[in-house]
Amino acid sequence: MYDQAKLSELIRFARVDAGATVIDVYPGDGDWTRLFSDTVGPEGRVYSFVPAEVAHFKNDPVGLMRTLAKEPGRKNVEAVSADVVAMPEATQPADVVWLHLFYHDLHTALIQKKGATAAQFNRAVYERLKPAGRYVIVDHAAAAGSGTSDTQALHRIDPASVRAEVEAAGFVLDAESALLANKDDSHAIKVFDPSIKGKTDRFAYRFVKP
Repeated sequence: MYDQAKLSELIRFARVDAGATVIDVYPGDGDWTRLFSDTVGPEGRVYSFVPAEVAHFKNDPVGLMRTLAKEPGRKNVEAVSADVVAMPEATQPADVVWLHLFYHDLHTALIQKKGATAAQFNRAVYERLKPAGRYVIVDHAAAAGSGTSDTQALHRIDPASVRAEVEAAGFVLDAESALLANKDDSHAIKVFDPSIKGKTDRFAYRFVKP
């Protein structure tokens, strides 16, 4: 995770407010779900959405989120799981859909094994968001012009490709942030390599449903 200043800035960037409904897609260990739970408060709602494509992982991601939802003060959290493109059927209309270091996976064999595509997922997000809802994506940057060619090998994606795909679903780019940029990242190293892990050049986009 990031230091407190960056965490706070990212929550502001996502425009997550008290009373909001947030869908945290592929929540990992649940760090963002907890932060959103604290931010939206008792009148808000957080869906910790685990794509069925990763539910079989040995760390039991669905079980982890169900346990998190039982923590004291987490009554506003609901753990849900379904095929990634079936998110609208598993959740309620949302103010924010949040993807942290996951969008590139939409172009990998793991997420596509049941036939899902990035285009289908973006349409699902559009369907699930309320009017003026925010679709926020933070991911590892690939080299400019590389498109989606590094998603499988390096777990990176060209920010321009993300923007083009999301706008094709009807979204409008509302803001971008260089908060997590790292000019010293060569973009040629796998994100899990010890020399760059946790320090990759990352982009943040906030799209809005008109």
